[in-house]
Amino acid sequence: MRVLLQIASVALGAVLLTGCQSAYYGAMEKVGIHKRDILVDRVDDAREAQGDAQQEFKSALEQLDALLNIDGGELEQRYNALNDDYEASKAAAERVNDRIEAIHDVAEALFDEWQDELAMYSNDAMRRQSERSLRDTERRYKSLLASMERAAATMDPVLAKLQDNVLFLKHNLNASAVDAIRGEYRSLETDIAVLIKEMEAAIAESDAFIKAMQEGQS
Repeated sequence: MRVLLQIASVALGAVLLTGCQSAYYGAMEKVGIHKRDILVDRVDDAREAQGDAQQEFKSALEQLDALLNIDGGELEQRYNALNDDYEASKAAAERVNDRIEAIHDVAEALFDEWQDELAMYSNDAMRRQSERSLRDTERRYKSLLASMERAAATMDPVLAKLQDNVLFLKHNLNASAVDAIRGEYRSLETDIAVLIKEMEAAIAESDAFIKAMQEGQS
């Protein structure tokens, strides 16, 4: 299904350029790909983005640690590596936030459509069963979204501290400057540990959500 979604998304790229998500969803429906499928695919994308973000932040911390423990003339090389990892972490954080926004967009469209369709049933038993399924999916989605947003929020203080260190070293690349930021390392290490823990929780929530959505289709 994911491969099919990717192919269809590329084929419908012109629709995306219009900025109209409703038109995009409608076009995808016409090729047999429904909002439910798109939601699962976007949750999977967000899960991957969070895993990538974890690795980028870990790498940035490792580069800072290496810079703090260097002895001699490799400061500029280590600084450049730290700056590269900071920029990569920043880009990874942006991807995570973009993926969460995309999930929220399709989830709202799905739940609005599902709610409207409840009034179309002539069979009360089927309507009640569909409504129970809707409420259960909404509940699981809210838990997932809260976990993702909580994890995403932990990225901001880490990025701010990484930026402070990078900016400070940019114009003060010497042993004295390195000593001045040494005390920040432990604080950053703690923040990144919290970030990774929250990311892992969000990834676990994503796994559970995708499994439940797929089981609901079987």
